Amino acid sequence: MNGLLKFITCGSVDDGKSTLIGHILYDSKLLYADQEKALVLDSKVGSRGGEIDYSLLLDGLMAEREQGITIDVAYRYFTTDSRSFIVADTPGHEEYTRNMAVGASFAQLAIILIDAKQGVLVQTRRHSRICSLMGINHFVFAVNKMDLVDYSQERFQEIEKDILALAEELSLKSVKIIPVSATEGDNVTKKSENIPWYQGEALLTYLEQVDVSETEIGTGFYMPVQRVCRPSHEFRGFQGQVESGKAVVGQKVVTLPSNETASIKSILVGDKERPEASAGQAVTIQLDREVDVSRGCVLSDTGELTVAKNIKATLLWMDDEPLQAGKDYLVKLGTKMIPAVISQVEYKVDVNSGSHLEADHITKNEIIFCDLKFTEKIVVDEFKRNKTLGELILIDRVTHMTSACGVVEQVETEGEKPYFEKDGIKAKGYIFEEFYFNLENAFLSRQKTKETTYHVGDSVPVEGDSFHYPDYFDIISPEDSAAILIRSRKVRDIIRLDSYEYGGLPVLDERGFALKIGTEEELKEFLEGYKAVEKESRIAFYNKWSKFETYRRIVCNENFWVI
Repeated sequence: MNGLLKFITCGSVDDGKSTLIGHILYDSKLLYADQEKALVLDSKVGSRGGEIDYSLLLDGLMAEREQGITIDVAYRYFTTDSRSFIVADTPGHEEYTRNMAVGASFAQLAIILIDAKQGVLVQTRRHSRICSLMGINHFVFAVNKMDLVDYSQERFQEIEKDILALAEELSLKSVKIIPVSATEGDNVTKKSENIPWYQGEALLTYLEQVDVSETEIGTGFYMPVQRVCRPSHEFRGFQGQVESGKAVVGQKVVTLPSNETASIKSILVGDKERPEASAGQAVTIQLDREVDVSRGCVLSDTGELTVAKNIKATLLWMDDEPLQAGKDYLVKLGTKMIPAVISQVEYKVDVNSGSHLEADHITKNEIIFCDLKFTEKIVVDEFKRNKTLGELILIDRVTHMTSACGVVEQVETEGEKPYFEKDGIKAKGYIFEEFYFNLENAFLSRQKTKETTYHVGDSVPVEGDSFHYPDYFDIISPEDSAAILIRSRKVRDIIRLDSYEYGGLPVLDERGFALKIGTEEELKEFLEGYKAVEKESRIAFYNKWSKFETYRRIVCNENFWVI
């Protein structure tokens, strides 16, 4: 018996997705007697003049039955003599694209239904593109309602030509095209006598035989940490699912992003100790020494997984509210939840042609390519290399709405471009960037200026919409161990922080916040305090030492108010 196949059905409204799956269940004798009786009775008061309406087997919501369309994602499990299946029947209407994307995220294969009378539509292209975006590599294009075009081979070949062009445009790896009639049962569970010119197998036969196993790019063993388990002071275990490779007792591992090394002391599967664990198993791993690991970190046997702060991603925008570049979101990637900012939308994708369009306004169901910046470095990889560490969702921090889902296309490993640089001394920050407040949506955004690195002798902008600095001041960055001396609106020097001496001028941090430092003793106290405080406790430290409103304010332009 072949392994479990998880697949999705999608297409435009009324293409027959629910009817197709319902017919498979009915023909394969996969219904209980009371289900079959209820189906016959419900069909008598339905829209098909008393004939069996197979879609009723999947459209479970009353609203769906009343409208005659699928709204929610309907999951069904069934088994034939050759294989077990889980199918997600998804909505076809554009309004429910995000519901369809949810179904696609779990599937290994997609059945895209196409009405033989209408051919390839915009929704066909949209759903194919989203399925490809979600990592589905195996596609079946079922050209449905062949009975309504008199089983015309010529019409099928016209549609087949359009499908193959779409498959080439999206670089689909495995494509099967089958002419069917979901209502009449042609080529659904058995070959149709009405379509003698089609030489391939019926849809169900193909699903029973198709090989959906994927060849993964080797990354060795790795496990994202879901939870740190500490039932007593003698035991500290890291729980999660092994995503790749094999974990073996005694094996050396690297903790990411902290990059520490340790050896596996024990492996628990459930409450039983095991000498090893393989991909797909949920385990608890105990290491032989204390390491800096928390939820969202990754255990790996190679340490070759990328750790980065900046990525480029393709996203499907799912929120009713339009996208706002510069707004903070929560990103869920692997087992990590971290704040991030969409710093720039490079373009949006025309779902019909695949061309890149200017991204001046992003609304629900649009696909975009954008730059995403996390607040700290995390373990992340390209989706094509590593699905678990390359797929993500964006969550609105205020409404908790899932705003977008998508995949990582590129990881920026070179790091953030420094604001100031001299002889290997680099300092980050956003001291010359603007702060704006969106009154309608009640969120604060930081507007990115063009990426500029300042060197000794460069002039700096001391005035902007939301900042006004003196002509003479110092900037200190404890995180980067750097100090920048601004004299007469120019960079006088960039030095190491341990060489910096307080000279009586205003002292700012790399964000443009005034620091409450007025003497050499206060400077020493500030630096010693920074070194002593834990990273998680730095909020209280900065609340004590920094002041936002001395040189900065929050403003809005055009539709924004000054506050």
